[in-house]
Amino acid sequence: MGKSTGSDRRFLFLQGPHGPFFSRLGKMVRAAGGEVWRVSFNAGDRAFWFHPSSLIPYRGSHAEWPAAFSALVAEKSITDIVLYGDTRPIHAEAVRIARELGIAVHVFEEGYLRPYWVTYERGGSNGHSRLMTMTVPDMVKALADSEVDIPEAPAHWGDMRHHVFYGALYHWFVMFRNGDYRNFRPHRDLTVVREFQLYLRRLLLMPYHAIDRIIATQRIKHGGFPYFLGLLQLEHDSSFQMHSPFDTMTDFLEVTIDGFAKGAPTHHHLVFKAHPLENGRAPLRHNIRRIAQAHGVEKRVHYVRGGKLAQLLDHARGAVTVNSTAAQQVLFRNLPLKVFGDAVYAKPEFVSVQPLPEFFAKPARPDNRAYRDYRHYLLETSQIAGGFYSARGRRQLLRQVVDMMLQDEDPYDALMSGNAAPRQQLRVVK
Repeated sequence: MGKSTGSDRRFLFLQGPHGPFFSRLGKMVRAAGGEVWRVSFNAGDRAFWFHPSSLIPYRGSHAEWPAAFSALVAEKSITDIVLYGDTRPIHAEAVRIARELGIAVHVFEEGYLRPYWVTYERGGSNGHSRLMTMTVPDMVKALADSEVDIPEAPAHWGDMRHHVFYGALYHWFVMFRNGDYRNFRPHRDLTVVREFQLYLRRLLLMPYHAIDRIIATQRIKHGGFPYFLGLLQLEHDSSFQMHSPFDTMTDFLEVTIDGFAKGAPTHHHLVFKAHPLENGRAPLRHNIRRIAQAHGVEKRVHYVRGGKLAQLLDHARGAVTVNSTAAQQVLFRNLPLKVFGDAVYAKPEFVSVQPLPEFFAKPARPDNRAYRDYRHYLLETSQIAGGFYSARGRRQLLRQVVDMMLQDEDPYDALMSGNAAPRQQLRVVK
């Protein structure tokens, strides 16, 4: 195995998930012997970093950031940078410079096999992940000596309430305590005030949304009709923005409903399921109804507000998505899948290449054996049991991830060379 301590390693943390995960991770890296600093870009970053002496406020503009980052790396002799997602502008610039300087880039992301895993990779994630260029035969070869059992796909999102709470709290700090960071601009199009309003509204309306979701789900489960699922994503999500052919989720709705109207048997239905964290910034229900009416299929198209994917997948004929990670649960159940964007799971063995009307008429099934090999490979490499937002999930994650960060090799090379850290078995607590 590679390095087991952080001696002679100097880590610079950039922006992380909402909440205290990055602070807890930095504490453990320090316990392993590494030096740790954190750049705060706003009051929300600062509020969740509990080691003030290592905090470095950045108060400059986006245009000044590349030069400031380069100077900071030289001043602190940084060997590693740590960040959540690699596409927001400040992170994309940092990753570019770090690569030029030979600095290790540790990227965290939501789990490709969520909800009970998170993703840890080196260099890039999603469309920038090394998985994009790997073949299934390559993965099978790397797994030759592995005998780890593959866990079942969990049925629901593990810590959504915590996620929404920390999102609202983070934006509250940015909205009301950001006086020291007057040059800060969010990486999304919406203002901080609007972001806070949407998070707060989502938190307050959770009981109503739950009732609405239960009613809609029961109508579909007991409707007695065959149906396909349309897996919706957050329109502002980096994977959708950077790695898909669509500018908005409405564009995806237009294409999907058109294909369904042209190809699906007239007794089949189409059910669009919203992302669990959808907060209403896009009028999805209204747009679905409007587009379905224009294609004459309004009585066969439905909308479900978030909730457990498993309840709908248990009876579905297949699914369509841009590049949602929820599609992994579709493939786990050996259901046909049509994908439009770049995704780490978009391998020819799993994903239909049929035109959309043909897919809705007679979808091709995935190679289930190949997908299980692929999933096994992810669970042995970049997918780590745990979560960012709940205390229980953070504890589970931290037991594993620091040892992986301190290794010389990334998770994929470590498995191939036989130096992978022992993997923790997933224990789902209902």
